[in-house]
Amino acid sequence: MTGVASRKLTMAKKILTLNIGASSISLAEYQAGAKGDLTLVKYGTEKLGAPLDSGNVDTILVPALMNIVREKGIRPGKVAISVSGQMVFPRFAAIPPSGDQERFEQLIRYEIEQNIPFPMDEMVCDRQVLGDTDSGDKSVMIVAAKSEQIEAITDAVQSAGFSPVLVDVAPLAVTNLYKASCEDGEACVVILDIGAKTTSLIISEGTRLYNRSIPVAGNTITNEIAKSLGCTTEDAEQLKLESGYVSLGGVMEDEDASRDRISKVCRAVMTRLHAEISRSINFYRSQQGGSAPVRMYLTGGSSILPQTDAFFADSLGIEVVYMNPFDVVGIGSGVDQEMLNTDAAVLSASAGVALHAAGNSFLAIDLLPSSIIEARAEVAKIPFVAASAAMIVCALGAALFTNMHLNAVTDAALEAVEQKTTALGGIESQIKKATEKKVAALADAEELKKLLDKRSSTVARLNAVSEALGDSLWIDKWEPEKDGAVNITVRGWKDSTKIIRDGANDEYKGKTVPEIIEAKLKNSGAVKEGKVSIANMAQLGKKKTSLDQFVVRVEFK
Repeated sequence: MTGVASRKLTMAKKILTLNIGASSISLAEYQAGAKGDLTLVKYGTEKLGAPLDSGNVDTILVPALMNIVREKGIRPGKVAISVSGQMVFPRFAAIPPSGDQERFEQLIRYEIEQNIPFPMDEMVCDRQVLGDTDSGDKSVMIVAAKSEQIEAITDAVQSAGFSPVLVDVAPLAVTNLYKASCEDGEACVVILDIGAKTTSLIISEGTRLYNRSIPVAGNTITNEIAKSLGCTTEDAEQLKLESGYVSLGGVMEDEDASRDRISKVCRAVMTRLHAEISRSINFYRSQQGGSAPVRMYLTGGSSILPQTDAFFADSLGIEVVYMNPFDVVGIGSGVDQEMLNTDAAVLSASAGVALHAAGNSFLAIDLLPSSIIEARAEVAKIPFVAASAAMIVCALGAALFTNMHLNAVTDAALEAVEQKTTALGGIESQIKKATEKKVAALADAEELKKLLDKRSSTVARLNAVSEALGDSLWIDKWEPEKDGAVNITVRGWKDSTKIIRDGANDEYKGKTVPEIIEAKLKNSGAVKEGKVSIANMAQLGKKKTSLDQFVVRVEFK
């Protein structure tokens, strides 16, 4: 657990930030002015090939990070990282003032042990005193994360040539951006960061703070569109981006039937999200004595779905505006303004982390693993060793010049210098070996990326078949042919296949179950045109059986 005061970072002309979300990352470079003002110089975003977990961070994160480095020309260096809110456990506690710092720390440790579902030695923690409660206690925010997850991320970032100096949390970084941009920090506001996998809700009111992660976000909309239209999630995501918007209800309907259907799916999901927001506001007001919010700020990649702001303004009855990180951060001349208009919503956390790294933040939570802090301390000793050696040499030179009879003492001192120089040479050798390992690791990462791309095509094929079969049929055999086609043996219970046939959409009415599956695969976009057919309808023995079976022959793209 880090100390009371956050580690003060040395002001640097260049500040790099890496925001790691559930489905994408963003790497940005900021220039820090003499007065602490920040200017965005370069940035890039990249989709992740798969969701991150502690076992695949190297193979997923490193290739995405290196793609941004190559495409945007951002040179690796010291980097401030922000991780998604779903990776951490935020808790708020009221600690009685004891007057004894050691006792105060013991009470905080007790709160962590009681409220965080992992042993202390498996966590990295930090805390910050927010202020005094109405009863005179200290309001303390505690943030914890599993060490294994954070270390997997920092190790991967280091293997890509970067040096992590700070690990922030995206919702807290967004809060710092709000605090830096708002004129009245005492007002009660809701900050809604709608990402791909989760939505982070923050309620800010003066020194009061409430944070919650809600599992309703962009991917929820995509999955519901896929179910409603009977298409793949990839097609549903594309439809959401091209045609999606939040219906505002009423009798009006879109002239385009598909767009109308998608808009109503979006509204249904946002209605679920609104219910969770209302529940959180009620909890904050009843349990923490907070005020009613007067404004909502929207941010996050999924918040830009058209009419999202109008929907929440109507359903919550408060003003809703989009958070603009460039009210606080300047924009460099080399930044593509048109692209920035689209990406501004995903750069709020990045700008907030940059403020933290520059030492200009309301919240200063840092989950940097202790292993990195200790390693940095060891490296920091090297210049002092070198300086000590230089001082010894100077002293010996003066002694030789004035006192020739001290040769014996001088020889002994020179031997000590040589030993220290040899030790420094060993460190240089270690650095060289580490650099060689980094180059080899990057080469391995490229190979792994190629394998991952190949694997993703197999997953896409299985998803297409699974979407076509639904829940009532299953794959019995998957037999590749020499010509590239695949024979897929499908089975299902007769009563279930009857349900499939009776409940089919209008476009499949009158078709048999095999014909329905054939048609769905043709529409999936995963197979070659005209290259799907029913190979045979095999009988399962001579006796009557409750199972149906057929074979589909498919040539995938």
